[in-house]
Amino acid sequence: MKKEEQKQKAREDWIRVYQQLGSVSKAALRCGIARSTLHRWIKRLPDEGLADRSRRPHRLARQKWDDDVINLILDIRDTCRFGKIRICSHLLQQHQVKISPSTVARVLEKYDMKLLKRYHKKKVFKRYAKEIPGERVQMDVCKIDTGIYQYTAIDDCSRFRVLHIYSRRTAKNTVSFLERVVEQMPFPIQRVQTDRGKEFFGIAFQEILQEYGIKFRPIKPRSPHLNGKVERSHQTDLQEFYMMANLKDPCLNDRLEEWQFHYNWHRSHSSLKGKTPMDVVTEKSALTPLWEDIEAKYDSAREPIREQNYGWERKLSKYKKKERPAKN
Repeated sequence: MKKEEQKQKAREDWIRVYQQLGSVSKAALRCGIARSTLHRWIKRLPDEGLADRSRRPHRLARQKWDDDVINLILDIRDTCRFGKIRICSHLLQQHQVKISPSTVARVLEKYDMKLLKRYHKKKVFKRYAKEIPGERVQMDVCKIDTGIYQYTAIDDCSRFRVLHIYSRRTAKNTVSFLERVVEQMPFPIQRVQTDRGKEFFGIAFQEILQEYGIKFRPIKPRSPHLNGKVERSHQTDLQEFYMMANLKDPCLNDRLEEWQFHYNWHRSHSSLKGKTPMDVVTEKSALTPLWEDIEAKYDSAREPIREQNYGWERKLSKYKKKERPAKN
């Protein structure tokens, strides 16, 4: 029931009580209202009923703007698609008409001009890719099923990949996989980029990276987009390999090696303009440095053992910068 209907029903009840008791004072006391209020509605009932009177002003304010200005506002809205504030600026600059945005809004509302749609520019993500094979290798672990963890390493430049399945995600298996990656990648590796999973922060894993002269570059927490290529390659594995694979097959790693060979040598990639990873590796072989060149440029003093906790790592790096002696 609407509020106006509730008010009318209450007034009907007052009149009914008055008619039963025959006394304004007794009826007003029983209904909990003032005698003057009951007198007013008794007097108004025969001619006007029990509805509220209209609150519309007897005299309306004259329209402030003539039809020429209104037509100008509507024309600007149709042709330029401006909002109320820009319409005000346009009128002042081009037609020397000073008007407030609220007045423009009332004019647009009066003539049923629809609100302008807000067009949000789609954010364009900057695609990045290294120019030299081995300059950065992204590494990650994807849980396929219980007891099936796929370790993946993908080259940022060529998309060449190394895959292997382990039963657990441990630091020991990470070391084993790193040895496999160094052996199977057809180029030397300069950097390894991982997330902040504890399997990548074992001392043994980082020491082997130092032995090979490979820089360790873990990404910031909660930033999977920084490891986007390896994350996207996992989606490809799920769609094109595991959808047809038998996860209980004891030779699942052999099947995965066959898929790895197909991925690197025969599968074309849209991000590589239809080329395969080995096509890119071959094209850029002249730019690819040798292991000796990488080891010569590696500075072990600038590659400490990193902490898994990002906050602690930043604090330690700031502290070590303060301890460094100033250059003469």
